[in-house]
Amino acid sequence: MEGFLVFIGLFVAITILIILAKSIRIVPQMQVVIIERLGRYAGILSSGPHIIAPFIDSPRTVNWTGFPIGMSYIDLREQYTDLPMQPVITKDNVTVGVDSVIYWQITDPYKAVYEVSDLSGGIIQLTLTAMRSVMGEMDLDETLSSRDIINTKLRTVMDGATNKWGVKVTRVEVRNINPPEDVRVTMEKQMTAERNRRALVLQAEGEKQAAITRAEGEREAAIARAEGERQMQILRADGAAQARLRSAEAEARSIQMVAQALGGAGNPAHYLIMGRYIESLREMAQSPNSKVIFMPVEASGLLSSVGMFKEIFSSDSNNAAPSPAMPSPQPPVPARTVVPTAPATPPPQYVPR
Repeated sequence: MEGFLVFIGLFVAITILIILAKSIRIVPQMQVVIIERLGRYAGILSSGPHIIAPFIDSPRTVNWTGFPIGMSYIDLREQYTDLPMQPVITKDNVTVGVDSVIYWQITDPYKAVYEVSDLSGGIIQLTLTAMRSVMGEMDLDETLSSRDIINTKLRTVMDGATNKWGVKVTRVEVRNINPPEDVRVTMEKQMTAERNRRALVLQAEGEKQAAITRAEGEREAAIARAEGERQMQILRADGAAQARLRSAEAEARSIQMVAQALGGAGNPAHYLIMGRYIESLREMAQSPNSKVIFMPVEASGLLSSVGMFKEIFSSDSNNAAPSPAMPSPQPPVPARTVVPTAPATPPPQYVPR
């Protein structure tokens, strides 16, 4: 009898524990539990402790791809799904392998559970379909260089399609785009040729700029040289003018001083002219390349006198001792003697050597 009572007590205690376990639900932060009462939607339990009717209210379990089977807690945080490498055909009929990551967040747990049977699986298939549709409108070059455009279009398409599932797609990131091996080799050759072309263009542009710079430098240098020559000629002309003015002033002063020294005895201009005349004769006589000797009128007269005296002496000697065999020598005649009429200042005469 006592053993039966102990068994009854243990059964009651276990039953009470089971009822308490079924009645009390503690939901973690940022998670919710959907409660069904006799198979019908009854409500959503948010984070914190809750008491439900045991054996009448039960949490709804979900079976989503990539999540534990029979999961009853629905996470409201942002989640991601890693999509494996998938073949995609571009607009120019090139098959490339694309893998991506999609970030999504549940905004309405009721729709996420009751509007779609497999939420994560539906998101994966929708992403693959949208990716083939978006990248099929682009050629290979646009696909490789326009990842931001692909991500934006995918997010827009996915966000519009998953809105009725109570899910918001926050980001879609295309990680890798792998073209075939032969296409990759061709692209590398094309890239090498393009870089060589850019290098040649840059080199030609640099040579062009260098030639322009050199031409501008030469032009500036020529302008500077011309300006310097012009300034030098101006300064030389100014210096020559100043020298002539100074020389004229000095001559004027010398004429004035000679006139003061002579008083009324003579003309100072004749004095200065004769001085210049004598200096010119001195310079011509000292020149090593002179072929003509300029002589004054007085020197020509002196030579004529010398010739006359020689002729007289020769005639006297002939009268004293005649010699029929030898003719009498003739006096030398100057090459040319010019006797001025009577100038105020006699001009020079010249006798060839």
